[in-house]
Amino acid sequence: FSLPNTVPTTALFLVKLITRRHMSLSSESSVPTVRTVTVSYSELKDSSIDLSAKIEQGFGPNGLGILTVKDVPGYSVLRQSLLRLAPKLAGLPEEVKRELEDSHSRYNFGWSHGKEKLESGKLDMLKGSYYANPLQDVPTSDSSEMQRYPWYCGSNIWPRNSLPELEGAFKALGKLMFEVGLMVAYHCDLYVSKGTKQHEMQNLENILLGSRCHKGRLLYYFPAQDTTAQNSDSISSWCGWHTDHGSLTGLTRAIFSRNSVEVPCPDPASGLYIRTRSGQVVKVVYGEDEIAYQIGETTAILSRGYLCATPHCVRAPQGEEARGLERSTFALFMQPDWDQKLTFPKEVTIHEHVPLSNGVLTFGEYTEKLLNIYYDTKP
Repeated sequence: FSLPNTVPTTALFLVKLITRRHMSLSSESSVPTVRTVTVSYSELKDSSIDLSAKIEQGFGPNGLGILTVKDVPGYSVLRQSLLRLAPKLAGLPEEVKRELEDSHSRYNFGWSHGKEKLESGKLDMLKGSYYANPLQDVPTSDSSEMQRYPWYCGSNIWPRNSLPELEGAFKALGKLMFEVGLMVAYHCDLYVSKGTKQHEMQNLENILLGSRCHKGRLLYYFPAQDTTAQNSDSISSWCGWHTDHGSLTGLTRAIFSRNSVEVPCPDPASGLYIRTRSGQVVKVVYGEDEIAYQIGETTAILSRGYLCATPHCVRAPQGEEARGLERSTFALFMQPDWDQKLTFPKEVTIHEHVPLSNGVLTFGEYTEKLLNIYYDTKP
């Protein structure tokens, strides 16, 4: 990618228009609610359709960094199948879950709980995660690579005795979201190519196709026994403000449950929040049968800011009805290979506290520097 001479300005009008049309004020918050830009699977799949306007509206310099895809065949069933396993996984005996941990990868394979630091600096005890590469169980057999980048080059860990159905459900949903994400990447490349000449190897679709680094994360938010303890005034009470550091993140709508029974979310103010490029905070909503895709930092870096990553967080439900409420969701982090070189442009100011080697890092090195910030443990 390279930066075009002029940055499109029409997206600013489009975002304002969407905000105006879909604004709703919660009784607990004056933050506007914004509906995502949405494309259908059929038009996404058709490579002859020009979706540049929607790509710009969702991912461009004045977009929210998010776009959703509707009507994906088979998605709804696969989503339900995997997310309903999250409470079962979290409910396994502690000794079983300890066997599913991988400290060498800094808990980036298998089960992880209480290992990652929140924005406050405290360990995150609110949610548990299960990490795996849904496309490759063993991404490399090179022992030096496995030693250098264990968080990507390690092997998947599956609870084949305690929860055997997890592996198939995880891989099926992850693969589908990856395939749809590649179509999104194709249209991102078309949009960027309108303003710049693009070297084929810097093509986002090709970078993702050639990568062995993709990582799925099944997330389970433990039920709060005391909802007032989660800091009801904080928008980031369930997941702190952050920007994904990969290329493209696929995200499902969450499922809420209580005592293993699925229930609607009782608090309309809870959910995904995004901070826009102008600093405004908005609540973002999309359909339960839509797949959301968010731009990550790596794509912002490679596109020199033409495609934009935005900070986001998750607000927990509040009130008496939120007591004992569980939340399950799944994210697919589509990422470059660990040896993909990233040249950090001056136009993109991301993680200014991260030391750079002449402005160039591999994706694996970049990840390592971020892990040093977010985790206490060393490999």
